[in-house]
Amino acid sequence: MTVALRVIPCLDVDAGRVVKGVNFRDLRDAGDPVELASLYDQMGADEITFLDVSASAAGRQTMVEVVERTADEVFVPLTVGGGIRSVEDVDRMLRAGADKVGVNTAAIAQPELIQRIAERFGSQVLVLSVDARRCQDGVVTPSGYQVTTHGGRRGVELDAVEWAVLGQELGAGEILLNSMDADGTTGGFDLEMLEAFRRVVALPLIASGGAGRPDDFVAAAATGADAVLAASVFHFGALTIGQVKQALAAAGHEVR
Repeated sequence: MTVALRVIPCLDVDAGRVVKGVNFRDLRDAGDPVELASLYDQMGADEITFLDVSASAAGRQTMVEVVERTADEVFVPLTVGGGIRSVEDVDRMLRAGADKVGVNTAAIAQPELIQRIAERFGSQVLVLSVDARRCQDGVVTPSGYQVTTHGGRRGVELDAVEWAVLGQELGAGEILLNSMDADGTTGGFDLEMLEAFRRVVALPLIASGGAGRPDDFVAAAATGADAVLAASVFHFGALTIGQVKQALAAAGHEVR
């Protein structure tokens, strides 16, 4: 059975507003998260992802309110990530109206968190977000890619591909692969990185980071992405979800 490719707008939320920058720096305001989510729902988004980029205690409460208001307005699945540190955080987000929850930094510190979440709520609600980049600062890994944490600001000596495989084994339901080298550049998805992950990860793989043209989404799908995620090209009007889906369909990919 062929599964339709998903097109997912991503909303980075800071203090109740959507922001976007390049490589997670020089953030600029992109609008109200609930209004944007509702717009993307009407435009045909298959899912919507919220990432809390501040992830402080105050930001966490703000995010709960954003999810609650969005869940009342949109009818596509919502994924929420950023600052998810415990089973209780997951429970809070699901009760607020999220359908899935993404984990990243906290799971690296305590990988057993992945297993605990999967056992409590099921793998289908758990997205392992992997912010990966080519190794820097003398770090050497077998794949040549390392994991970063704290919104891509800190590199750790952990092989990004091996981490995704471990996450799969521990019970993650999907992998959100964000290329920190390409993030916000609109120069295209990092296909080399995507291919490296696709070779060893059996889970659905969401490609993120670098989309700029319709052909970029087509290339990611051809490389093995099960879903394509983007932010700035949608927020600032460079592309519409319809244009992306038209390009994917023209290239022979099934879309919803």
